[in-house]
Amino acid sequence: MSKTASSPSPSTHVSDEEKGARVSVVQEENRETPLYNPDVDISGVDERKLMRKIDLRLVPWLALLYLLSFLDRTSIGNAKLYGMEKDLHITDTQYLIGTLQRLPQASATLVMALRPHAIMGHYDGAQSLRACTLHALIQAQTVQGLVHNYGGLLGMRWMLGMMEAGLFPGVNYYLSCWYKRSEFGLRAAIFFSAASVSGAFGGLLAAAISNMEGVGGKAGWSWIFILEGLATILAGIISFWIIQDFPDTAKFLSEAERTVVVRRLQSDDQFSAAGENLRWKYIWKSVFDWKTWIGMVVYVGSDMPLYAFSLFLPSIISQLGFKATAANLLTVPVYAFACIMTCLVGWFADRKGQRGLLNILFLCLGGAGYIILIASRSAALSYFAVFLATCGIYPLIPNTIAWVSNNVEGSYKRSVTLAMVISFGNINGAVSSNVYRARDAPWYPLGHGLVLMYIGFGLIASTSFYIYLKRENTAKERGERDEVIDGDDVDSKEDPEVREARARKNGRFTSVAEAKREKGDEWSGYRYTL
Repeated sequence: MSKTASSPSPSTHVSDEEKGARVSVVQEENRETPLYNPDVDISGVDERKLMRKIDLRLVPWLALLYLLSFLDRTSIGNAKLYGMEKDLHITDTQYLIGTLQRLPQASATLVMALRPHAIMGHYDGAQSLRACTLHALIQAQTVQGLVHNYGGLLGMRWMLGMMEAGLFPGVNYYLSCWYKRSEFGLRAAIFFSAASVSGAFGGLLAAAISNMEGVGGKAGWSWIFILEGLATILAGIISFWIIQDFPDTAKFLSEAERTVVVRRLQSDDQFSAAGENLRWKYIWKSVFDWKTWIGMVVYVGSDMPLYAFSLFLPSIISQLGFKATAANLLTVPVYAFACIMTCLVGWFADRKGQRGLLNILFLCLGGAGYIILIASRSAALSYFAVFLATCGIYPLIPNTIAWVSNNVEGSYKRSVTLAMVISFGNINGAVSSNVYRARDAPWYPLGHGLVLMYIGFGLIASTSFYIYLKRENTAKERGERDEVIDGDDVDSKEDPEVREARARKNGRFTSVAEAKREKGDEWSGYRYTL
């Protein structure tokens, strides 16, 4: 619904006849909006079959890439249980520093935010996303298995963080360019569920690979790094042929199918789906948008706990009285539960649209889990609390990404916003590497307490974000954000002083199409997803 169809401002009295004229103007303006590929016949395209085709082509492979990426990052927690610290002669503090690959990743992601066209510009398409997988070709993960001292481990972890920096924000942005806002959450959840699958798979794989102890003169923990890294190298190479460009240039779609995808996105108020020229205005709009900054805090409420959880879950379980292999195997049910919850929340949020309320609910559940972990002195109770804790972590990462993405229009603005949100989470993810100290074992009160604090940050920010979005939608419904459209019959009958005041506040445009293009999600007809 365009601006001209929104409610008139309280200072304007509109008759029924004038309301009818307003609707006519809306219809006329919509006709003036250029139709993407107007000469292409789309009558033979079955939309449901088309979306299934896209799902099967995009989501499974992207999920596999993230599974391998996450496995590379978190396998250090599994390797620790098989004597890595002893063999490399490193202290607990040095191990904690060695897990700080989030810092270089955050830096690289922030560069992506400042120069999005160099990383994920619309004209570059998936070539840039393929470049994100090039880290596999010089995969530091494999080389980690060949290091002999602390310096080598630290250097390889730093390189790993830099090389895989763009994958997670890049894929989320990429998916948002293919699916409607009501479809994006489930796909993001399935993609991200690879993180929880990697946790379960990583425990099983580490337990199996550890049996290679002594093969080739290498320790079991070395082979964990080497074999998992080789798998990533292979997937990275294959990605050059599998990952496709954006909808308007995807080679696996026909011209009619590409047209359908772009038109359905534009019908969902994603006006930039057909392409957008880079302007610094879009970058600054993201930087100064209040939604970006609140979204950063919402995201960090789950992202910091995520990395603390994934890096130290094997250690936490082992300190409850279980040996290395048993501890790794006991992580499998936890991650399987996290995977199921992630997909269920993504599916439910897409159907109901209440991403904010789901964030609030599951953060409360996660907080309850960590309160139990702090208070518990029972291994069984703590193990149960770990399941509860996952509710405030894994499902909310893709839900938050989808929530932020749903409320930002403009391809460049959305790419910068997602990069800023995710890079801020990565920076705080570095904090998680230093909160589970060996001297705090087996109950880790400091680590659990700091994670609980971050969950509290996420809860406060999610509540604020929900209230602000709802308030903005109400203001738009009341006509408080209406622009002035030149030639609009109703606007021309408005008191000139009132009209000029509205133009100064909300902008003046020659058409609704121009207002959509220039204002993006600030356009008066755009409704935020709660």
